[in-house]
Amino acid sequence: MRILIVEDETAACENLWVILKEIEPEINIAGCTESIAQTVRWLKNNELPDLILMDIHLSDGSAFSVFDKLNIETPVIFITAYDEYALEAFRVNSIDYLLKPVKKDDLKRALEKFRKLNRQEVVKYLAQLSQLSPKQTFRDKILIPVKDQLQPVGTEELSCFYSTKKNTRVCLKNGKWFPYPGTLEQIESILNPEEFIRASKQFIVARSSVKNITIWFDSRLLVTLDVETPERIYVSKNRAAEFKAWIVRNS
Repeated sequence: MRILIVEDETAACENLWVILKEIEPEINIAGCTESIAQTVRWLKNNELPDLILMDIHLSDGSAFSVFDKLNIETPVIFITAYDEYALEAFRVNSIDYLLKPVKKDDLKRALEKFRKLNRQEVVKYLAQLSQLSPKQTFRDKILIPVKDQLQPVGTEELSCFYSTKKNTRVCLKNGKWFPYPGTLEQIESILNPEEFIRASKQFIVARSSVKNITIWFDSRLLVTLDVETPERIYVSKNRAAEFKAWIVRNS
C-alpha cells in the first residue's frame, strides 16, 4: 500500500511514519507534504497513492482546500485536534479520523476499515468529502509594507512575487518592488489560481502580466512579464503543459 502523509509538523509526520512501519513494514510511504500548495503539486506530479493521511490544519490553511483544487480519487484518513462536537460531522458522514497524538491502535483500526471498503463505498465516501469542503475565497487585496504604513493594493495591480533564501518581494505593474512577508507557498494559497500561478521555485506570476512565452531548451518555457525581473523565469518541462493550459484558460 502506497500512502501519502500530509502533515506540517515534522515530529507528527515522523511519528506517523514510525507507527505505519510498526503496523505493516511493507507499507510504502510515497511522500510527506507540509502545505496545501505542496500537496496539490505532489498529487499533480505523482502517481496517486492508495491512501492519504491528512492533517486538517496546515500551515497555509484548511486541508479541505485541496479538494477545491483537485478531483481526488483516493480515500483520506483525517488527523485532527477537533473537539467532540466538531468530530460529530465526521461521524455523520462516515469519514474516518484520528485524534492527535495518533495512537498505534487507532491508526491500525483506520487502516483495516479502509481495506474493507469496496469501490462503490469509496465513491460515496469521496462525494461526502466535497460536501464538507468549505467554499474557498481568495484575496482581492493585499497589504504591502511601505515605510511605517501598510498600503492596500488590489491583486489586479500585482505583476509577480519573487522569493530568495533571504526574503520575498512583490512587484506591481508599475515596476515598483516592495518587501512582502511570507513564503511563496503561503502567498499562493491566498491568490486566485485562475489569475496567479507558481511558475518556478522563485516566482508566482499574474496571468495578466505575461507578455511573451518562448520555448526554451529541454522543452522548458521562458516567460517574459510586463515588468523587469531580477532573473529569468523558466517553467520546467514537467509543468510546461499545465502553464500553457492555465494561460489560455477562460476565467
